[in-house]
Formats: sequence, structure tokens, C-alpha cells
Amino acid sequence: MHVPSNKLRTKPGKEKQTYLEVTEQDELMKFLLVQLPNKSRNDIKSLLAHRQISVDNEVITQFNHPLLNGQQVVVNWAKVLIEEQPAGLNIVFEDPYIIIIEKQAGLLSIATATEKEQTAYSILSDHVKKRDPKNKIFVLHRLDRETSGVMMFAKSEMIQQALQKAWKEAILERTYIVVVEGAVTKEQGTITSWLTESKAFIMYSSHTPNNGQKAITHYRVLKKNKHYSLLEVKLETGRKNQIRVHMKDIGHSVIGDKKYGATKHPIGRLGLHAQVLAFKHPTTGEVVRYESEIPKVFLNLFI
Repeated sequence: MHVPSNKLRTKPGKEKQTYLEVTEQDELMKFLLVQLPNKSRNDIKSLLAHRQISVDNEVITQFNHPLLNGQQVVVNWAKVLIEEQPAGLNIVFEDPYIIIIEKQAGLLSIATATEKEQTAYSILSDHVKKRDPKNKIFVLHRLDRETSGVMMFAKSEMIQQALQKAWKEAILERTYIVVVEGAVTKEQGTITSWLTESKAFIMYSSHTPNNGQKAITHYRVLKKNKHYSLLEVKLETGRKNQIRVHMKDIGHSVIGDKKYGATKHPIGRLGLHAQVLAFKHPTTGEVVRYESEIPKVFLNLFI
């Protein structure tokens, strides 16, 4: 537990700032809630979103940014003029090489041969071109239309190729929060099968080795009641519709997923959220980890 620092200083004048010294390892949100007791969690989220928090002179927008002993956190109370967030997604991390976003459910990741509507890719592409018409973004992976959560794009073809070539080594963690039908009795488990796609774009699961692409999914139960279970799911492989097919395999389809056997549609969307993306940065080699919050509509099913 932090004790608010007696070294807190506020500079007078228009650009009012508060300086906070970190005395032990912590996460930024937890640190600020203690150091700024008159500010709510939403107040601090707003400060982060408006780029008003910096750590050692670097603007930070991640609520779970790790802090180290000896670092200095600065709160800039004067609102910084920032570009508007693009509609349908939220930019949560950006540097000269990559952009990480949180995609809303209902938004396609990229256009397909049959669907040319607005996508996460097109929205983000338009957004970066407003800064400079020469700016481009490059696709690294996809999320299903009805899946929300964390996605990453490259800002150059070179970075895209570097990450895609070393994807298995570079991606350290991909964790999803999933709501499935029924009470899952086994508290944790691993599902392994081989997936193939039909002409109707439906993925089929086989337990015959090498009959398709090998897919491995690990899960553990976080919460459950007689109607639903909330699972933390970690992907060892990233096959198309992998989680959805594997949940059907264990007899607990993802809620709202009629394509793969669901009969319940309680929240008007698929019960799938990409919560954690951790990877080795393609240029610095540092570990970057972004964790988003579990959607409230998921948690409300377990109240």
C-alpha cells in the first residue's frame, strides 16, 4: 500500500502540474488512486485518455503501466489538445512502429471479398492519414466481427514482416475472456484438435492427428452459475474461430454463437473479448503488455 508522497509538488501558473515520486513497484492506476485520493477511477481514466499523465517524461495512457522505484509521475492538470479518437475503436498504445487498439464488438477487422463496409483497418488508416497522407498501417492479425478487445497493427511493411515471420516467438500471450453456455464442471483444461474449413466457411474439429491445422486452447473457469460460465482462455495456436469451435467441442458454446451451436443470446453480441496481448517489441526487444478490462455486460451475467 502506498502512502501519498510528501514530495508532491504542484507548479503554479497556467500549466499546473503535480509531481509524484514512486517509492516501490506498482501499477499506474493503483498508484494514482492512492496518491490522488480526491480523484475517482473514472477521473484518472480521463486523465490517461487525455494524455495528461507522464512517467519519466513519457506520456502514458495504459492504466496498468508498471512503475518502478525512483520513477517520477507527472500529472498535467491543463488539458492537452489531442486528436479525437476514431469512432468504433480506441487507440491504447502507439509508438513509431506499432499501434494497439481496442476494437468494439460488431466491427470487422478488415474488409473481405464480400464485405466492403467500414472496418477497424479502414477507420485506423483514415485516422493516421489525417496526420500525414503518406502514413499507412499494416494488418498483423484479426478478431472476429463480434469479438471485442485488443488488436495490433504495424506502421510499416518492414515491421509487419518482421512480426509475422517471428509471430510464434514474438507473441508471448494472447488471453481471451469468454462467456459460454452452462456450468463448466472441469475447472481448467486443455483442448487439442485439428481444424479444417468447409466451403461454407464453417470450421470443423477433428481429433485425428494431422487432419487439418493443429489447434491448442487452454482454459480456466473464473466464475459460473447454472446458466453461464466465465472463462479465461489462452491460445497456444491462433486458428480461425479456434475458441468458438473448441468451446463447442466441450459442450459449452460461446453465448450468441449460433454458428457453433449456441442457443442463448443474452447480451446481443458474442461472448468473446480479447483481453491480453503481450509481445516482444519488434525494434527494442522489450516486452509490451496491454490488458483491457472485462466487459461489464459479461460480468453482469454473474451478479
